[in-house]
Order: sequence, then structure tokens, then C-alpha cells
Amino acid sequence: MQPDIKWLDEPQTFRMGQLPAHSDHRIYGSVEEMERQESTLIQSLNGVWQFAFSVNPKSRPVRFYEENYGAEGFGEIQVPGHIQMAGYDKIQYINTMYPWEGRVYRRPAYALGEEQKEEGSFSEADYNPVGSYRKVFDLDEGLRGKRVCICFEGVEQAMYVWLNGQFVGYAEDSFTPSEFDLTPYIKEKGNVLAVEVYKYSTAAYLEDQDFFRFSGIYRNVSLYAKPGIHLEDLWVKPFVSQDLTKGSLMAELCLSSTDDLMKGEVTLTLEDRDGRMIAEQTVAAAEQIKVDFGSVGQVELWDNKSPYLYKLTLLLKEGAGRVEEAIPCQVGFRRLEMRDKVMYLNGRRLVINGVNRHEWNAEGGRCISMEDMEWDIACFKRNHINAVRTCHYPDQIPWYGLCDRNGIYMMSETNLESHGSWQKVFTEPSWNVPGSLPQWKEVVVDRARSNFETFKNHPSILFWSLGNESYVGDNIEAMQKLFKEKDDTRIIHYEGVIYDRAYEDTVSEVESRMYARPEDIVEYLENEPKKPFILCEYMHDMGNSLGGMQSYIELLDRFEMYQGGFIWDYIDQAIAVEDEITGKKVMRYGGDFDDRLCDYEFSGNGIVFADRTEKPAMQEVRYYYGLHE
Repeated sequence: MQPDIKWLDEPQTFRMGQLPAHSDHRIYGSVEEMERQESTLIQSLNGVWQFAFSVNPKSRPVRFYEENYGAEGFGEIQVPGHIQMAGYDKIQYINTMYPWEGRVYRRPAYALGEEQKEEGSFSEADYNPVGSYRKVFDLDEGLRGKRVCICFEGVEQAMYVWLNGQFVGYAEDSFTPSEFDLTPYIKEKGNVLAVEVYKYSTAAYLEDQDFFRFSGIYRNVSLYAKPGIHLEDLWVKPFVSQDLTKGSLMAELCLSSTDDLMKGEVTLTLEDRDGRMIAEQTVAAAEQIKVDFGSVGQVELWDNKSPYLYKLTLLLKEGAGRVEEAIPCQVGFRRLEMRDKVMYLNGRRLVINGVNRHEWNAEGGRCISMEDMEWDIACFKRNHINAVRTCHYPDQIPWYGLCDRNGIYMMSETNLESHGSWQKVFTEPSWNVPGSLPQWKEVVVDRARSNFETFKNHPSILFWSLGNESYVGDNIEAMQKLFKEKDDTRIIHYEGVIYDRAYEDTVSEVESRMYARPEDIVEYLENEPKKPFILCEYMHDMGNSLGGMQSYIELLDRFEMYQGGFIWDYIDQAIAVEDEITGKKVMRYGGDFDDRLCDYEFSGNGIVFADRTEKPAMQEVRYYYGLHE
């Protein structure tokens, strides 16, 4: 396989040499490692990398991936981090339009006809910044002699990967993990990893979210080793009886091995919060295993008030019985269902006191820390916020575990927003993507699949969301079909069906709207409504706003089928800089970086400032959300 820069222009080419998406379980080399939460099977590659910036593909150092390449002209950059926050390129904030509008005429491939392939649109662009990353590393002792893979948790927006001069693969989805098998090329010492990151590709049409436009390796990069017997994928399926008295458990495992897999075995143990064993099974190893624990008796239910989690432990043993891999998994028993057009969790009507949350840090942009995430959870809990929508992309992996442990209901959104392709002055979808264009189907279905496969084990996820503000069409319908075929225990959400009611019965299981007036909600619910109603965005807390929240909260008592919503949004997107005159740290918004075109301070509509100081509007949130906990 040889890399081709033309892949940047092709919507059908979005993953090459990339491993299939799988559950986000963490692996350990022994029970002791698991208890210490320190794995010898994982090696971080975060830190300082060699780096060169080019304004376009033509000026990039083409052969920088070669082992003996002279990188004397390279500087350094911190990984994870955004290229723009490191002083390269330019900082731009924009909401609904594509970032090149008004400067470059560009249309999505095939959107204006079968022959309109838009070749060279990104690969030959005069402005398409390229980051050339190099990392020289030795393999840690615990990874040597094993199969070795690399995981990029987040890279914006398109990347080519080489190891020791050999091309490994290509990936585009900026917000889900991209993994590659390095085994054929890895050596114990002196490995040269090279990653070429492009700011724009056809993925840009699908990642037109309301945010600052960054690029680079902005989430963790790590190596992981697969021992002789390895858990490739895990799907844990807890069930609760209709009368809410008993639980049952099933698990589906996918294994791989370097030896005769049938010689190994897997022991699965379910324990309660206090370490008491609830169930245990040992099964012979195989590529595909289904384990049915059957009834596990009376269980504590998981919800916002009592996020009770059980611990499932998997021990993978080779033929002699030695543990080669240990995997912990948190399990939450809950019953989510739709009855009489009302959503219920554990027999109680579900009320969503939610927020939309971009990942943000005033110093690091979308490169955020565990401390940031923990602060956000604490803020949610003290202000009666019980739900979060991951607007408009999957978040960092630790966030999902934090929501599990703290009882935060999640709408897990797929990385899709093509706002600029259809909302032009008024709704005008003449060149909307993905729409019903066959060339754009697989890329969005793959994004849905990655979202599902990565996060399927998290009890906090009550909704799968197909994306945001991308109009509607056959391709989004295909995304819904994938989710329903994979998982019928959660609710599928998509707001865009309001623009074409032909899809309302085949795309979204809830009536979801943005910024509907209270009287609009009343009108819907008093006229033979088909579905429960939620506001995926409402209140829009920009400036001195969030007034009128009472008029929405009162509807919760008036209509069972009105089940709350998600405030837009949680945190301001602003960047901390040193003021040129005073020397003090100040917040800068869109338009403050000579970015044109931009949407100026429209990035500041959170109930929390970018430095994580609560705004006065939070008092309204705390009071009104506290009425329906």
C-alpha cells in the first residue's frame, strides 16, 4: 500500500490500513497491574515531537518520514496540542459557514453531479496547512516481543502515518480513536514515527461544528502491546427485568492470539461495589465468545441519584493457566424504555436537566486535562445538571467513565455536522452532504460505527445521536439503521428530521428541536404528537441571557411527553492571552485574532466562562434544574 495525497479529495477514502473500532476497555499485563492501574502493556508517546509547519501540501517536506531524513530544520511541538495554539498558522472561530467561504470557491465532491469530483480541491490547495511530526522512541520492555499497535485518540483532520520509513495507514475522523498495527515494522530501539497532518480534507465538510478551527495531534498518543492471547473487543449487555427486581448479564468477546487460541481460557467475574462476588464463569478461548450469566439476582439500579456500578473482571489465560491479560469493566444495570410515547428510566419518567458541552480549556483549546473533566462533573452535580450532550462529536475517553461513575445521562453524538452545506441564508440544501449522495454514505456510517463500537459499554449513554445540523437524507437514515441493528436498548436522536418529515419515522425516535418557543412545544404536544419532545438546544446563554427558563421548566409538570432539554451551552470558547498593553491575562474570542471570516463573540455562550468561573446565569440553572431532580 502506497500513500496518495489525492485521498484528501475523495469522500470514499477515509481509512486505509486502520484497525476496526472496538470497545474502549483498558488492558493490563496482570491482576497486580490492574489493581495498581499501571499497565506494562501501554506506552505513552505524549511529549515533545519534532515538527515542521507548511502552509500547503506543495511546500511540505515530502520525504520527512524516511529514517535517515535530516530534520535539522524542524522545530519542536508538544503532543497533545493544537498546531495553532503552538504559534503556527492562524486562529479562526466560525459557526455555520465553511472556513474558506468568501476566499475560495469549493464544493463537496459529487454534490453538483456525478462528474464533479472536485479533484485537487484540498491536495493542490494554496492554503491547506500541513504539520509534519516526527518522534524517535525505544520500545518499553513490556511491549517487546509482542504485537504492537498505536492509538491516536484524536487528530484533526486527516493524517498519514509511517514507521521506520514504511507507510502504515491513513485516517480522517478527528474525534474517535484511530489505530494501526505497527508489528511488521517495529523494532526495540530507534523507531522513527512520522505523522503528516492536514488541516483540510473532504472530512472538513462533515466537521463544520460551531468552534475554533484547529488542526494537529490534540489528544493522547500511545502504543499498546497484544500478549499471546488478547481481548480485541468486549460488549457487556446488562438487562433488568420489567418489574425492576432482577438483573441478568451477557457478554460478547472477540479474542486474538499468536498461538493456538483453543489452549487458552477466559475467566469472567462479576462483583458488587463492596467486592462481593455475584457471578463467575470460565470459558474456553475462541475468536468469538458469548457468555450468558443468566440471572444475577436482585441488583442495585444505576441512575443519576445512585450511579451504582458493578465490576466485571476478565482474566485471559494461556494454556498453562498463567494470566496474560487482565481487563476491568464497570457495569451499570438500568432499564431504559419508551411507554405510551414517554421515556422512562428504571420505571420513572426521564427528565433531562442537560447542557451541551464542547471540550474546552482557555489555555489548551480542545486539548483538555483530566482535572478539567473532573471540575466539570463537580460543577454539574452542584448545579443539578444531570445530562450532557457531547456536542457535536465524541469526547475524550475518560469523560465517559466519569459520567458512568457520577450518574450523568449522556447523549453520545457522532462526529457529523455539515452546517455550511445547507443553511445558506435560509434552508437551501442544493449541495448538502451527506444527504443522499452514495459517495458520502460509507464515511458517515463509519463514523456512526466508530462512535458505537468505542463507547457501547457505558451505562451513562441513554441516547445515540446521529450528528448535528446536517439536514437529513438517505445517508443519515443509514446511520440510524446501523445503531438500531447494533443496539435496541438505547434511543436514537437526530434533530434534522424537522426539515424533511419524510424521514421522521426512520431517523429519530424523539421529537427534537432547537430553540423552540414554549408555545411551539405546547402546540406540538396538544396535537396528536407521535413522539416525546426534547430540546437538544435551548436558552442560548450568550451575553446577559438565560431569562425565561421558568416558561420551559413549567412544561415539565404540564406535559409528560415534554422531557426537558440541553442548554446551549456549557462553557465559553475563548482563549487566554496576554494583553499587549496591560500585560494581564485576558480572554479573546472570535474576531480577536484577525480571523476573517468569523462569527466574533458568538463563541461565548456558556453558563461557565472559559476559565471555568460560573456565570451569574448559573443561579437560574441551579434553581430551576433543582425543581426536577
